Amino acid sequence: MKNGERDHGLLTAQEKKVLKLVANGETNKEIAAALCISPATAKRHLENILTKLQLKNRVTAAVYAVKERMISP
Repeated sequence: MKNGERDHGLLTAQEKKVLKLVANGETNKEIAAALCISPATAKRHLENILTKLQLKNRVTAAVYAVKERMISP
C-alpha cells in the first residue's frame, strides 16, 4: 500500500456495515437501530473507522465508501 492509500480490509465486518450506513447518510442513532446496537457503540465504531482509515470525519468516510465502491453512488 502506497503512502496516503487506505485499506478498508482493516475494518471489521461490523465497521464495514457502519461505514455503509454512514455513506447512506444515517445518523448514529439510525445506525444503532439498524444494527441493534447502542448509539454509543455506533459512535465508537465510527471513531474506529476514522482512525483506521485516517479520515477526518463522517463526510470524508462517506466519500471514501463511495470511491471504494462499498456502496453505489
